[in-house]
Amino acid sequence: MAHMVFCVRNKKEMEGLDEPPFDSEFGQKIYKSVSKQAWAEWAERQKMLLNEYRLQPWTPQAQSFLVEQMTEFFFGDGAALPAEYVPPKA
Repeated sequence: MAHMVFCVRNKKEMEGLDEPPFDSEFGQKIYKSVSKQAWAEWAERQKMLLNEYRLQPWTPQAQSFLVEQMTEFFFGDGAALPAEYVPPKA
């Protein structure tokens, strides 16, 4: 049976992640309250942030920034897009 959660992003019962994304309290919080769909949305947002800000994901500064953005994305107001961001044309 699938792991079900009440997704904090989509505000409804949905299939959750198969396992915590991080081995920490924050990872457990995500596991218990973020759906697979919302996690996929975050993965796309994270790629955009890495590209727009030209972040090096192995640096502590980039990791800290991404955790702040992730926290805001799931548990805050949603995190604003970069001012210069232009969505790709379909």
